[in-house]
Amino acid sequence: MGTYLATAFLARLADEGVGIALALLALERTDSPALGAFVLAAWLAPHAVAAPLVGTLAERARSRRLFHGCALALFGAAIALLGLTLGRAPVPLTVGAALVGGSMGPVVTGGLSSLPAALPRTRAYALDATTYNAAALTAPAAVSATASAASPTLATVLLAASAGGAALLSTTLRFPAERLSAVRLPTADRSTPRTRALGFGELSTGIRALWLTPQLRAITLSTCVAFLGVGGLPVIAVLLARERGDPGGGGVLLTAFAVGGLAGALGLSRWRRAPGPERLALLSLLVTAAALAGAALAPSLPWTVALFALAGLGDGPLLTATLRIRADHAPEGARTQVFTLGAGLKLAAAAAGTASVGALAELPPPALVLLVAALHLAAAALLRVFGHRATSPERPGVDA
Repeated sequence: MGTYLATAFLARLADEGVGIALALLALERTDSPALGAFVLAAWLAPHAVAAPLVGTLAERARSRRLFHGCALALFGAAIALLGLTLGRAPVPLTVGAALVGGSMGPVVTGGLSSLPAALPRTRAYALDATTYNAAALTAPAAVSATASAASPTLATVLLAASAGGAALLSTTLRFPAERLSAVRLPTADRSTPRTRALGFGELSTGIRALWLTPQLRAITLSTCVAFLGVGGLPVIAVLLARERGDPGGGGVLLTAFAVGGLAGALGLSRWRRAPGPERLALLSLLVTAAALAGAALAPSLPWTVALFALAGLGDGPLLTATLRIRADHAPEGARTQVFTLGAGLKLAAAAAGTASVGALAELPPPALVLLVAALHLAAAALLRVFGHRATSPERPGVDA
């Protein structure tokens, strides 16, 4: 588990740092962040599209360690190529590198998270969730500090090296034999011999699993709705801090949220009587919604920082619960697909949330924070409704 956590942290450190590195490179080389934003969009775009294919390839691979090592090496090479070409080479070359690197993104998120399913899951996934939070906390500061002390190019090279280190470590991973409590899809395989030969039947298995398995459908819908708000939170934090009298306080709010998330994930890994994953996800969404609503109404910036930390504390266990539900209910032969596709859909929702904040930027910042809180509350309601249906006794002839 220690080797896995190191692998996941290094890979996710590189992933979390790409956005700010691209912005700094663009500013240094073109005096405008526009090119960096354009390339970042190309980096994020393939995540949801590539997720089913990446998951299928991982399931088919004879050696999971070798597959993940090659994918992470390609991920790191793409980051290095971005550092070399952005603002210096033809834009199509840079965009191509971003598309290739972004296509490996599902391996960094869902692909790696599908590996510890053979271990005691509540603790394993609580620890896995800490790698996301630790990377989100460390990467922006590390990239900014390196860019200030040396250059954005060196910061990008270090991100590529971090991904390369993850690639090397992933080839040494060892897990016990899988003991999956997976379920099979409640429908027959409708693929034809031709589609099976082309791999399309396997490619659609993860998609059907997310929709036809009630527990997976519930957590996927609810987390996507929550991430519509999370995606816009970085921009909203900057606007809220400026409205509270500290133009540079947005980073403090985001850091508080990340620290809270890390504390929540670490605390859960030691909580011996933690509730079941469905209930844990519901509590997490409600705590985050309440804390963000309080932050919107807080009288001063210190109170806002404290409530953002509480929101992060509530958000931390949500990822653990999500990973546990995917591991418990993914059908045989499609576990990696379920993980990669679920992660890709969340990132797509976050990107949509970021774009929506741009369109709603004229609203008062507290109203935007309340909107994020409302989205988490709506996500909790969706999880409650669909989760209740998932656990209710089914009538004969009705799919589970």
